[in-house]
Amino acid sequence: MNMFLHELKAYRKSTIVWTLSLVALVILFLSMFPSFSKDAEEFKKLLEGFPVEVRKAIGLSIDSIATLLGFYSYAFLYLKLAGAIQAMNLGTSILSKESREKTADFLLTKPVTRKQVVTAKVMAALVSLILTNIVFIMLSFVMASIVAGDEFSKKVFFLLSITLFFIQLMFLALGIIISVIFPKIKSVISVSLGTVFGFFMLGMISSTTDDKALRYLTPFYYFDSAYIVKNTGYENSFLVTGIILIIAAVAASYYLYAKKDVHSV
Repeated sequence: MNMFLHELKAYRKSTIVWTLSLVALVILFLSMFPSFSKDAEEFKKLLEGFPVEVRKAIGLSIDSIATLLGFYSYAFLYLKLAGAIQAMNLGTSILSKESREKTADFLLTKPVTRKQVVTAKVMAALVSLILTNIVFIMLSFVMASIVAGDEFSKKVFFLLSITLFFIQLMFLALGIIISVIFPKIKSVISVSLGTVFGFFMLGMISSTTDDKALRYLTPFYYFDSAYIVKNTGYENSFLVTGIILIIAAVAASYYLYAKKDVHSV
């Protein structure tokens, strides 16, 4: 418990900064909706001039962009990008920082097992993401209610918003296993940014080709906003695949961390 609280306290500043950043972004995007909806027809004509591939790559749907949910779906692509960086940064740092700061051998001399070390750190990171998403979703609902000119499906809005947490879980798990395999990461932020933007670009490519198989390679497109708005639900194949990937990555991290050698300072 002490280790969990220590890690949670260590992530406190980062959690607050990322939470405020995500809230600021959603407020910024949704505050544009009233003026956008007033001139919706003109914007639609403008967007029709964009190549279809470009519209797909940036998540633009002309048919629904004038609605709150359609506009939110477009903006949410960039919210997911910011959230993924937060999760990847957390996952990459939670175990690698012990090797980077040369405290791993000191930590493991304490009366705790390696499993307990990993569990405490993972739980602290998970709680940080949960707190971020609670604040983000609550304030997103408040902002949406303020700017919405018409009634909108709150269930669909929630399903769209909570995908941020699911995507963060995948990047958190990916970051954790990277931190176990490559413990001596000199710059966590550069690894996080490189990985996240790499997957983001891959997702943009997959959206332009309509290749469903390619979508499985990037967490960003496991939850298609257009599909969620239309069907009020998720694609089961991607949801199951995401869960399997998270469990597999975390389980592998536990196994590898228990077996690895920890060099003394």
